[in-house]
Amino acid sequence: MELAEESGVDPIEIHRRKLALWFSHLPQEEKQFGGYFSPETMHVDPLIVEREPTEKKGPLNTIPSMQGSPISNMTVEMLFEPRVEWGGARGLNVMLYGAVGTGKNTVIRKLVLDWCAGTALTQFKLLIPFSCEDLSQLTRSTSLQDLVGRKYLHLRRIPLLSGEGDQAKDILFLFNGMEKMNLDFRISTTELCSDPGEALPSGAVVVNLLRKYLLPEASVLVTTRLSALDSVPQKYVGRYVEICGFDNPERQRAYFTSRLLQKHSAGATREAIIDLLYHNLQRESRLSRACYLPSYCWLTCATLHFLHFTDAQAPIRTLTGIYTSFLRLNFGGEVLGVGRGADSSALEQQDSLMLYVVRTVGKLAFDGVTNKRISFSENELEQWVGGKTKTDEELRQLAVFRTDVLDFFLVPAPHAPHAGGPEDEGEQRYVFAVPAMQEYLAALYVVLGENKSALEKLTQQMSTAIGQVHEDVGAVVNILSKFIPLRIFAVFNLLKLFPQLYERVLSHSKGRIARTMAAEMFRTEDSFNEDVLDQVEQGLLGLHGPQPEQHDERQPFELYPIFMGGLLHYGNRMLLQQLGCSIKSATVSQITRALRKNLIRELNKPQPPAELMDLLVLLYEFQNPRLTAEILSSMRSICLRNVRMTPLKCFVLSSVLSCTTASYRLEKLDLSSCHLTHDLLEMLWPTFRHTHHLNLQFNSLGPESCIPLRDLLLDCRSDIRSLELCDNPLQESGVHTLLEALPQDQSLRHLSLMHTGLGDHGARLLATVLHQHTRLQELNVAYNNIGDSAALILSLYVHGVPSDQGGSGRRVQVLASVMEGSDLSESWHPILSVITENASTWDRQRVREQLQVFLRDLEWGRQQQPSWWKRMHFRKVERVVRRMMDKDAPPRPPANAK
Repeated sequence: MELAEESGVDPIEIHRRKLALWFSHLPQEEKQFGGYFSPETMHVDPLIVEREPTEKKGPLNTIPSMQGSPISNMTVEMLFEPRVEWGGARGLNVMLYGAVGTGKNTVIRKLVLDWCAGTALTQFKLLIPFSCEDLSQLTRSTSLQDLVGRKYLHLRRIPLLSGEGDQAKDILFLFNGMEKMNLDFRISTTELCSDPGEALPSGAVVVNLLRKYLLPEASVLVTTRLSALDSVPQKYVGRYVEICGFDNPERQRAYFTSRLLQKHSAGATREAIIDLLYHNLQRESRLSRACYLPSYCWLTCATLHFLHFTDAQAPIRTLTGIYTSFLRLNFGGEVLGVGRGADSSALEQQDSLMLYVVRTVGKLAFDGVTNKRISFSENELEQWVGGKTKTDEELRQLAVFRTDVLDFFLVPAPHAPHAGGPEDEGEQRYVFAVPAMQEYLAALYVVLGENKSALEKLTQQMSTAIGQVHEDVGAVVNILSKFIPLRIFAVFNLLKLFPQLYERVLSHSKGRIARTMAAEMFRTEDSFNEDVLDQVEQGLLGLHGPQPEQHDERQPFELYPIFMGGLLHYGNRMLLQQLGCSIKSATVSQITRALRKNLIRELNKPQPPAELMDLLVLLYEFQNPRLTAEILSSMRSICLRNVRMTPLKCFVLSSVLSCTTASYRLEKLDLSSCHLTHDLLEMLWPTFRHTHHLNLQFNSLGPESCIPLRDLLLDCRSDIRSLELCDNPLQESGVHTLLEALPQDQSLRHLSLMHTGLGDHGARLLATVLHQHTRLQELNVAYNNIGDSAALILSLYVHGVPSDQGGSGRRVQVLASVMEGSDLSESWHPILSVITENASTWDRQRVREQLQVFLRDLEWGRQQQPSWWKRMHFRKVERVVRRMMDKDAPPRPPANAK
């Protein structure tokens, strides 16, 4: 029907339009970032270099721009410039090759789209792209004309494919991913054919096109990886062209700018992030070397987008999901190729390429994580990656893997730390291109059950062998027992025990995985590290300020247990299934049960704030609401004091607490000194309903932040009993907004507005509404420059306002000032206690500033006091404060110094 409707339209124009629609599709991995990217905005040309046949296989892990003389960059238009030695009548065969991740697919997509738009390769009237992976699946012989018509219906009867005259000179065939096909150029196996209408196997069609025996005037562009370069004889290739990735930081910066600095999302924050990233790339760091591959630029971009631009409206993303998607983009559905002539049964037995990566590079990564090492020697690579290869086929697979894949994960370390002694100096060592990739592959190696103990391997082999025999032996025993009812036949029932024994050993193995996750989450030596999200950010944007003089080989691997949890999430398991790595639901269930028990045991011990943040990230990555609710039910408080909160961390905290029931309440949620702003406060607003004691001291909350706090106090689902807002610039207007909630709120017991810029007017306003709140027990308004008259009004509530004056007679402890006129007020001791109780958590400089203000008030009062006895009392209190200032760990003030 569609063909009939468009019968009056040029089929080539139809072809251009449909190709543009098809190649404009973005992978799912791009769409998960909110649809910010498009092919028009995200493309940056990599370095493309023409190679001579003798140098087409240069040394691996070498960067083109670093190899001697400058290299000229080719453009797409230059690929098919005529070559004298090739002859003018024949079309040109171009071999475009590159390592995994250099951007071959992106270049091809841009090339096809530009041809469709008429801006590139205009000398060709017709561009016909084929996927070699698709062609390799064809089982029936077909002609070139039928093959084109099968893939592109509108080109079924196009004259250019007839083979008459020299019409084929206007055709460009594109074969993408030639390493997926086993091409054989021997005439004894692939016959010569010049008829476009003769049916041949798909490989024979491609071979005859490259031989220039079929449509010799047509040009052919082939893309392939390094391992398949020699599969096409050199005499059939007119030009070798290598894609070398991004050879300098400027190309990398252009890539990051095109993705992170979109017109609708540009801002100072994004520009600052790109500047920090650019400066880090200019250093000779691991990141700068990894980003020579555009694939790692994608991973860096995706991680930065996750760290800095996560919001509640965007789709749920996890760090584990980003790394799993990254591997699917580069290795999705691939298997290790079989040799020529392999039958279909051999093909079915092939392991996926990703599973091979796990069993080799993942094993190396696991050994590094276990022994806390980030660099590896040549001998270690040979030990873990070479393995116990025996057959020719295994050796061939290993050679392909080393050529195409190994350098994607491991790069030479320019200044690698040495784990051994002086004998190791000068030896070339290797590191993972991205540090987190080592932890991801180690986690995947463990979760897939590849680190089996000797007992598990032996039990599995016995169970498999006996299980195969059990059915046959069982059938014979059942027949014989009908005629010879001897009890001796019951001995054969022991066969049933072996599968059960294996299941018990397997269950113990899953419990060991859970114990490993819990132990790695709360390692004592990692207690003083920054939280894991800050570590990831520093790995991308670099450390600023004094750099460490020496590198430490033994570094923490705190992402390792978090990746283990994230890999158990259903979405990641489905992506891994596409990669040929299967994690069964029963395995997930066993690990989850054991993990819950081990995490609860660890949480019974006091944990530093950064470790608790890491736990929240683990629960977020796991995306298991039931497990999250069970873990949180064992926690009575969450202290994230001094953790630098970001939009992502706020989103993680909010998401994790949203898994609990509406009645769940924390005794205390401590977010003091967390760099909270108004925007972050709004992200956390639903979280605040799950706590009784909310500590927001020492943040950057201004007057506008009091609006969500007022709404929180008025929310019938919240039960805030203590609200600490000390040292936030709320100002008088903000406090006025907050006080609007006091008449209706009936849960608040303690309110701290210390050093918030309250002022006299705010104090008087507070006094007018204070008697309307029937349950408030303590109000801290110290260090707010409150005058004597306003302080006097507030001080009435210390003893309670009489009923005949409109009060309730209720006593409220108001901490307003150290001084009351020229005398010490009754509030001096509670105010000093507030400073002392928080001395261990506040910044040391902040504590000294608070004590200095307290001391100035005492000195002023002593100078105004005429009584010698009272001046002595002032000096006694001053000595207590001075001792607190002189000691690193301030002692508690005396219980009563009156």
